[in-house]
Amino acid sequence: MIALVLAAAAALFLLGLFAALAGTARVGRRTVYGTSLALCAAGAIVAGLSLFRGPGNVVLPIGLPWLGAHFRLDALSACFLGIVYVGGTGASLYALGYGRHEHEQQRVLPFYPAFLGGMSLVIVADDAFSFLFAWEVMSLTSWALVMAHHRGPSNVRAGFIYLLMATMGSLALLLAFGLLAGAASNYGFAAMRGAAHPTAALVLALTLLGAGSKAGLVPLHVWLPLAHPAAPSHVSALMSGVMTKVAIYAFIRIVFDLMGPPDWWWSVPVLSLGGTTAAVGVLYALMERDLKRLLAYSTIENIGVVFAGLGLALAFRANAMLTAEALALTAALFHAFNHMLFKSVLFFGAGTVQVATGELNIERLGGLIHRMPVSSAAVLTACLAASALPPLNGFASEWLLFQSVLVSPDLPQWGLKLLVPTAGTLLALAAAFAAACFVRGFGITYLGRQRSAAGEHATEADRFSLAAMLIFAALCVVIGLLPGLAIDALARAVQGVVGARMPAQLSLPWLSIVPIDNGRSSYNGLMIFVFTLISAMLVAFAVHRLAARGVRRAALWDCGYPGLGQASQYSAASLSQPIRRVFGSYVFRSSEVVTMPPPGEIGPARIRKQSHDLAWESLYVPVTAAVNWVSGLLDHMQFLSIRRYLSFVFAALVGLLLALALWQ
Repeated sequence: MIALVLAAAAALFLLGLFAALAGTARVGRRTVYGTSLALCAAGAIVAGLSLFRGPGNVVLPIGLPWLGAHFRLDALSACFLGIVYVGGTGASLYALGYGRHEHEQQRVLPFYPAFLGGMSLVIVADDAFSFLFAWEVMSLTSWALVMAHHRGPSNVRAGFIYLLMATMGSLALLLAFGLLAGAASNYGFAAMRGAAHPTAALVLALTLLGAGSKAGLVPLHVWLPLAHPAAPSHVSALMSGVMTKVAIYAFIRIVFDLMGPPDWWWSVPVLSLGGTTAAVGVLYALMERDLKRLLAYSTIENIGVVFAGLGLALAFRANAMLTAEALALTAALFHAFNHMLFKSVLFFGAGTVQVATGELNIERLGGLIHRMPVSSAAVLTACLAASALPPLNGFASEWLLFQSVLVSPDLPQWGLKLLVPTAGTLLALAAAFAAACFVRGFGITYLGRQRSAAGEHATEADRFSLAAMLIFAALCVVIGLLPGLAIDALARAVQGVVGARMPAQLSLPWLSIVPIDNGRSSYNGLMIFVFTLISAMLVAFAVHRLAARGVRRAALWDCGYPGLGQASQYSAASLSQPIRRVFGSYVFRSSEVVTMPPPGEIGPARIRKQSHDLAWESLYVPVTAAVNWVSGLLDHMQFLSIRRYLSFVFAALVGLLLALALWQ
């Protein structure tokens, strides 16, 4: 199986190289995206079969001379390889239609398959050199895809910040692997597993910095809302739904596999960052008007949910609570897969809206459900899943996570007894705000009346885009109705990491899922769906059969206004105003600037809302200012005289001699 995965990755790299050499004049989107679709579909099948097989290893005579390139496919890597290839299959299918509207194909086509190949190699790498090489390929190809529309000044800034964050994350992972290798310089993962790691605290911090920056943990999230709007929509879907999961895999592989048994305090920063990221991400999403930026902040929220589950799993592992650890890790992996599904649909939907209207500002949209009914149905399904509403897949995975939170009173450490309920409260707050966020996003975009001329000529998306959206939306429904299928499929990966697994779910009656035992909790998505369907049918029957048949016409109540126009609708800003008033002073430092017309002029007053990213302004802006200040000082050194240069050399020599004398 591992040989097939490496062959698929090599084929993707060769496809990208062929597209780069041939150019778009000879190689069209159908060749690149169609071949990528076939390779990703085959890879997804291989990943699914590998979940139920033993691990496979391959050593290639490349890489470091004394080490070679080690690759390994076990149940955990098969699980994340499935995320990569399923997400790549959907994105490639969508791109077959969306690519017709992409004006920079010559910059997208060569890097797209290489991006997929890089992500797959990260998953199966089994030594530090191969891992970091594949990680850099993934980072550089995704940066090239973000820079596809490089003529826009905002896109150039987004690419620059993304490259800086990617470089910082790679450096952190390089240092982490160096500490794990130790003085013996054992860069193979097998040697790291059996070694003692006295610098575990530093390795954990570096791993959080390296993997967290790629995943989007707060305050390392600043590149996501910049890069996602800059990239083409199918690339945004891969970066949000797939690449962030590769970063989660890196964290699990290092912390749960290579570092050995954890201490209980390891869970404290992971759980704290996870809960904070979930709450902050969804609050910023509620303030956004750009559809892709809204989805980017929603990704940050879901990454926080996954890391909260990983923090719980670390806490349970440190206290030898294997069943609870299996539950928390299953919830984290389950939500990672679910997020890939519904976030891909949402980014696909954003792409269809942009193609149909030329707009991503939701304040200028509205009424698209009448012109794009099929795509709006798929987006609505994904919005319900992202809002964690039953009976869809997003609810099933978050429900599992809350079940693991309810087990936390059995933890012996008082710090965790207080921290876990706090994180659970943040997760509950994030879940509630996520529902409000997608009511706002879908309602303003697809419902109501058109707010501008942008949607006057909107038409439904092409058949490839619709097929990708409908297939993934259907998977959201199927997995939500039958979550036991996904839980049992993930059990092999959890077993390989934890040494334990959740009870088998498919053998339970009525297709229920019972994470611990029947006396504590159970969930049946199919029963909720049937109950909802019957209730809707009864309501429809009551309305159509029992209501009065007479039709009475009267003037519409217009609240004292003579006509109901576009301005009388709720806007995105008005829907988020209550939350902005409550949290704005502390989270976004939001303010409202009122501009009144001059005396004697007739015109409306204007209210401009301003909000700020505290992480950017409190952390990155001061660092940038300090770097610029130091650079300005060092810039003068190139204009010094020869005597001053010699003085600096003499002073440095004296300082080194003094340091050597003190050392001896």
